[in-house]
Amino acid sequence: MNAETPKAAELNLPQAFLLLATNDKDGKPVVPMYALRTTLAGAILAELDLIGAIGLQGKLVRATGTAPETDFQRELELIRGKSRPHTPKRWVSMLEGRAEMQRVYEGMAALGIVEHIGEKHLGLFRTVRYPEKDHAPEAALLTKIQAALGGAPPAPAKADAGTPAPATADATAPDAGTPAPGTPAPATADATAPDAGTPAPGTPAPATADATAPDAGTPAPGTPAPATPDATAPDARTTALIALLQAAGLLGKLIPAADKIRASELAKDYWPSRAVEVELRMIRLAEEEEPGI
Repeated sequence: MNAETPKAAELNLPQAFLLLATNDKDGKPVVPMYALRTTLAGAILAELDLIGAIGLQGKLVRATGTAPETDFQRELELIRGKSRPHTPKRWVSMLEGRAEMQRVYEGMAALGIVEHIGEKHLGLFRTVRYPEKDHAPEAALLTKIQAALGGAPPAPAKADAGTPAPATADATAPDAGTPAPGTPAPATADATAPDAGTPAPGTPAPATADATAPDAGTPAPGTPAPATPDATAPDARTTALIALLQAAGLLGKLIPAADKIRASELAKDYWPSRAVEVELRMIRLAEEEEPGI
């Protein structure tokens, strides 16, 4: 990755989602096109929410008073300019489109992350694909997601077969506890002297530990157990990306061994991903109800 290529933390959410939702080799989406565009619209809302430009007030999306710099200024102005605020689902359906998708792709192409490849069919139709050019940003994203979902720790290093064994004691060396020949034997303990571990007559015996007293390491009854070390706590951007990938049905494809329960906990009550899920559900129902030709 060259100095001009952004790291995973510097990619905005729409870029991160599209990068993970695109096949590295052929540059084609790995999810249906309607799911790609719908989730991308949710990613735009999530990005504006993360930078504090918009927020959910009650059940409606409203622009805040701040105006941070963003690559999605047009979408922000659209939300700000509406006389009547809309629900998240309504904004997802309004923001999804081919133009938004290509604009995000072209932004990554300008950064050298993907490559713009155009194809002509019969000299009339033109198809554009965006295969991966630099894998480092995607690898960094996957590493962050894997860490957030409790990836398995690396196996401990095995001992090298060529490592010499520690030196053993020389059988001919004199024992440390055996005096050298000619050395007088140490004085033996007086048999009549009181044992250091035995109290003198008349001395009260030391108090013994109460068998009923709670162990210092055991919590009292009714006390919640201390939290166990968890996976790496993800930042807000990684959490939002996990929620969007799960809404698009892509998380299990990218990381088959991902902890689904933890992923659901991270994505719980995240309003942009919930709006994506509702919109995708309605699209699928409409397709199922559409009569065949």
